[in-house]
Amino acid sequence: MSDWIQAITAFFIEHPLMLALVKGALLAVVLLIYVAYVILADRKIWAAVQLRRGPNVVGPWGLWQSFADFFKFALKEPVIPDTANKGVFLFAPFIMATLSIAAWAVIPTSEGWAVADINVGILYIFALSSLGVYGVIMGGWASNSKYPFLSALRSAAQMVSYEVSIGFVIITVLLCAGSLNLTDIVHAQDTKYGFLGWYWLRLFPMFVIFFISALAETNRPPFDLVEAESELVAGFMIEYSATPYVLFMLAEYVAIVTMCALLTILFCGGWLPLWNTPLLTWVPGVVWFLIKVSGFFFMFAMVKAFVPRYRYDQLMRLGWKVFLPISLVMVVIVASVLQFGGGAALAQ
Repeated sequence: MSDWIQAITAFFIEHPLMLALVKGALLAVVLLIYVAYVILADRKIWAAVQLRRGPNVVGPWGLWQSFADFFKFALKEPVIPDTANKGVFLFAPFIMATLSIAAWAVIPTSEGWAVADINVGILYIFALSSLGVYGVIMGGWASNSKYPFLSALRSAAQMVSYEVSIGFVIITVLLCAGSLNLTDIVHAQDTKYGFLGWYWLRLFPMFVIFFISALAETNRPPFDLVEAESELVAGFMIEYSATPYVLFMLAEYVAIVTMCALLTILFCGGWLPLWNTPLLTWVPGVVWFLIKVSGFFFMFAMVKAFVPRYRYDQLMRLGWKVFLPISLVMVVIVASVLQFGGGAALAQ
């Protein structure tokens, strides 16, 4: 057995591309399984708020419901409108799903657990999340229908508006951590104060802005104006069915989990335990990471339950007239404190 392990280890050392492909495939499988249960949790939480049972038929406690839904859509015949641009119509959901999953290549779930631990990891994620809007625009335009196209334009304006605020929030974290590497950002929060030393407390206004902007960036309620049924039927996906529709929904939920992971890494210590005590440090880092990501998703799901939908003018006003000025001021304040006084206390 040891000879086999040594041979496999030597093979991967000699072929780093194969190692990256295996790690990427394993990450994609685990991520998709986790997203399947995230979708189930979203439906269960929403059902509990409305005093309903939620999915509870397929498997024990409904645990196989997401997989049954996937096979149901996968076995359906996709319907493509005659007037649609078929190439772009089918390419749009594929590019959205691919970009959303590819963002996880640089996200460390524990110490050394990343497919590619690159020095500009945060810029890589920001770039891919920015490209995701093209999938929405392509899907809305290729449908050759007025409602999907109007929804795609709304989505473009909404995502671009809140990406600006997210960018300034990330800048404040980078100023404190002194690195663009996600692993280094987690290490910068490893202080003797435990969870009180994480950036959620020192940068609390930016933490709140990032959370709300993440809701808007992923089209989650109360910012789901892209899919407002009362105004746009079902948004840019109205002409989609079967597997292309599943790819759009998959991309949306993977993007939500990605935002939860970024909240965990940037503000809540990543895989670090709540406190550096022996009992808590015995828990594997990946377990802490999953607990924090799941906690943030629970917050995403609960916001859907008790916050009414915004009007579109309120949505844009919040992004440009509230979040943008606050985030700009916070960037100046953080940079000034780091430069002229108290910088060591803020950064360490």
